[in-house]
Amino acid sequence: MDAYTSFAEVYDTFMDNIPYDEWEKYLVSLLKEYGVDGGLVLELGCGTGNMTRRLAGDGYDMIAVDNSAEMLMTARNKGAGEAEEILYLLQDMRSFELYGTVRAVVSICDSMNYITEPEDLKQVFKLVNNYLDPGGIFIFDMNTPYKYRDIMGSRTIAENREDCSFIWDNFYDEEEKINEYQLSIFIRLQEGEGPGGGELFERYEENHFQRAYDLKEVSDLLAESGMEFVAAYDAFSSEPVREDSERMYIIAREKGK
Repeated sequence: MDAYTSFAEVYDTFMDNIPYDEWEKYLVSLLKEYGVDGGLVLELGCGTGNMTRRLAGDGYDMIAVDNSAEMLMTARNKGAGEAEEILYLLQDMRSFELYGTVRAVVSICDSMNYITEPEDLKQVFKLVNNYLDPGGIFIFDMNTPYKYRDIMGSRTIAENREDCSFIWDNFYDEEEKINEYQLSIFIRLQEGEGPGGGELFERYEENHFQRAYDLKEVSDLLAESGMEFVAAYDAFSSEPVREDSERMYIIAREKGK
């Protein structure tokens, strides 16, 4: 689960191609479809707070959990001096604690795929069920096995920006359903810090691991955790998950209170 340490500094730079505003509209439409038009909402795996702040702007009272101190620091700094009131908590989603219940829990950007053990994922679901209001809604997305196997596979991705660059070496083990990517990050230091006053880049390395879950496995784990599986969609649509869906959105409901 340890990830996004050095990468936190340049995360938003490399993620500037993600259409967060479109994702926000889709997520809010799902929340409202299931009766959550305000109140307390928890985001698990909030990262640098891009979606958290948007949901707060939509009128939701946000609590945000992440296990990377560096990512949370970036998220908090974005709101410095603004009138937003977001509670950021440094916690592992496998053991997170709240003071009370919330109307909904959300998690995007394949944060749930970082839970590589099915039993741990079931524990996350149990905690979500525990901290949801009666009948509360849980909405989360996941990368699909198809995406890991056929789109990401074993390939290398590289991107170069003015102040930072990265090399992403990806490996997918289909038998173990584990996707590993080795990330080399190069961050430009202040001009003149290099030999002879030239440019100098500092290199960082991180290893990330995610697990591919198919829809049946996820729905079974939800049931075992005590939650009610409600629906699953091909991402950003109202269509069912297909064999070639790259990302799926899953909706579950609190059960048992």
